[in-house]
Amino acid sequence: MSQQVTVYSTPTCSWCFAVKEYLLSRNVAFDEVDVASDMQRARELVERTGQYGVPVIEIDGEFVIGFDRPRLEQLLQPADPS
Repeated sequence: MSQQVTVYSTPTCSWCFAVKEYLLSRNVAFDEVDVASDMQRARELVERTGQYGVPVIEIDGEFVIGFDRPRLEQLLQPADPS
């Protein structure tokens, strides 16, 4: 089963670009939400996380604030089939 990954970003955020490049390099499919143009989703993000800054990455309901590579790697590990 594939993971549900969403990247909340803005077009001018260099860390957002880095996160997206990292995910693409790992062949991780993700949805992108531009919170600069989608105010409804931006409000929802703040309500859910308390974060006004980006990037925020949601992986199967878990939030990663900023480009936290160790946390991303942990959450992107394949589930143990046993």
